[in-house]
Amino acid sequence: MARIIVNEETCKGCGLCANACPKKIIGFVKEKTNNKGYHPARLMKPEECVGCCACAMMCPDMAITVER
Repeated sequence: MARIIVNEETCKGCGLCANACPKKIIGFVKEKTNNKGYHPARLMKPEECVGCCACAMMCPDMAITVER
């Protein structure tokens, strides 16, 4: 099963990964902020991730790693 790992300290919550995800399963942690004050991205439904890497390719900060 594929999954993404988000480096929460480098994620700026821009939303490009969520827009790029074909399954629309990436959301944001509203109850948490990183050291820069941003809400980091999170894989909301890990069982539905297909490992397409669209989120990682779209991330301008390279904060996402995809494991298959």
